[in-house]
Amino acid sequence: MKYAVIDIGSNSVRLLLWADGHTLCKKVNTTRLGEGLSHSGRLSEAAMRRTAAAVEDFAEEAKNAGADELFAFATAAVRGSANGADFVRLVKEQCGVAVDVIAGKEEAELGLLGALNGRDGGIIDVGGASTEVTVGKGGKIVYAVSADIGAVRLKDVCDENREKLEKYISEKIAVFADVPQCEMSAIGGTATSLAALEYEVEPYDAARIHGANLSADCVLNWADRLLAMPQEERLALKGMDKKRADILGGAALLLYSVIRRIGAEGVRVSEQDNLEGYLLQKLRRRP
Repeated sequence: MKYAVIDIGSNSVRLLLWADGHTLCKKVNTTRLGEGLSHSGRLSEAAMRRTAAAVEDFAEEAKNAGADELFAFATAAVRGSANGADFVRLVKEQCGVAVDVIAGKEEAELGLLGALNGRDGGIIDVGGASTEVTVGKGGKIVYAVSADIGAVRLKDVCDENREKLEKYISEKIAVFADVPQCEMSAIGGTATSLAALEYEVEPYDAARIHGANLSADCVLNWADRLLAMPQEERLALKGMDKKRADILGGAALLLYSVIRRIGAEGVRVSEQDNLEGYLLQKLRRRP
């Protein structure tokens, strides 16, 4: 059996093609579905349209690749917006794809399952509109908390004002309390993009990114550098994801702050994440 999973995030839409227990490929389309959400509480019509178009393209690609079954799920931007149901309806009507809107705690659990697949450890997932910290031990979730903060939300609320960023981040990540100490992995575009910069991976190569180590000091260094740079200098950096350059400085500061908040020394970057986690959960729940 060949499966396809589409993740509709606050910053991007991603596609996973999977067969025989292995990831065949992953693709991403940055659509900024959550852009402006912090101010209006609603998804904009333009953001919904361009995101639905990306879902339609990926659904067609999955069909052409021979996927026997397609799943789609959405995260913080859709679940936290006043008109999220309108977006789900749009995707169903335009693409014929049913979207599962998952809760923050489930998002955290799926990230852990995808990254560690039952092994002991924890994950940090900095998304576009939310950030999750999850810890598993002995095959069970022992900690799972989602904070209402992410890379796109930071850009909307604080732009690149360092003082505002630090204050907002500090307030929002206060929910991460008494996190069990363990080896931490980081999933999501912030972590993988920082690893690509740190190790100058260009063009992007998932095999080189997976397992890369980022110390807390390294993450802070990138936050400092990126927030001090004009956009044209960021775009010229080797390994920079051009569609993430305007939000990566704030996101790096957020990742660093979470690492320090939970008492970790750094993170191991994982290319496996909630896409794999969602599929594994679906398959495990079947008779």
